[in-house]
Amino acid sequence: MLRGLTREQAHWGDFVPRLQRAQPHSAVLCLDLPGAGLLHCQPCPLQVAAMLPAVRAQLPPLLAAAQAKRPPPTAAAGVAGPVRLLGLSMGGMLASAWAQAFPQEVAALVLVNTSLRPYSGVADRLRLANHADVLAQWQAIRQARPVSTANALRQLLAAARFQHRGPPPAVPTWVLHSAGDALVSPRCSVALAAAWAVPRLCHPSAGHDLPLDAPDWLVQQLVAVAEAPLVGGLGRC
Repeated sequence: MLRGLTREQAHWGDFVPRLQRAQPHSAVLCLDLPGAGLLHCQPCPLQVAAMLPAVRAQLPPLLAAAQAKRPPPTAAAGVAGPVRLLGLSMGGMLASAWAQAFPQEVAALVLVNTSLRPYSGVADRLRLANHADVLAQWQAIRQARPVSTANALRQLLAAARFQHRGPPPAVPTWVLHSAGDALVSPRCSVALAAAWAVPRLCHPSAGHDLPLDAPDWLVQQLVAVAEAPLVGGLGRC
């Protein structure tokens, strides 16, 4: 799972154990973007694609550790195959770039409250005036692993410049979003799902941080994706 602008794996909070309980035979793994979380000392690249090496490098040791914890016969099946990627906000940009560049590594792609050019304009993609209150909520986490002002600006620039090129990723894809998102317009998800002809599911009242606002609903949708990754039409609002 990948979070968004200036956020890190700790911001998932209790959503991780919720999802893990709902999917006991899967490993729920959290990755950080360069410049945040465990990688907060690294300078963030100015291009989303340039972040991929640092993000992908986190996965093998996490997969190995998850496999080591699993008793037979689960361990025999392994967890080193293609993974299901969930990307929230800017994390969705990175997840989509990952799936497009390395489709053999991705079994399914779930994009939550994200936005991609050329499907949406900057006014819908980055409502900067609404970011201040949300960023203030996580001051304690930032004190432990602070995101520098330079890295925050570099992430913001990378997000603003990111543009999907070419056809949609050749992996099963779902677009999830919130009708009450004040940071990224819901129109971005509507446009993306229409352009890629993929299933779209909408929570009628949650805000931008869907895992925080409606964790049970999101877990339910992710379980459905895991159980039927090639079947669309899960329902939408």
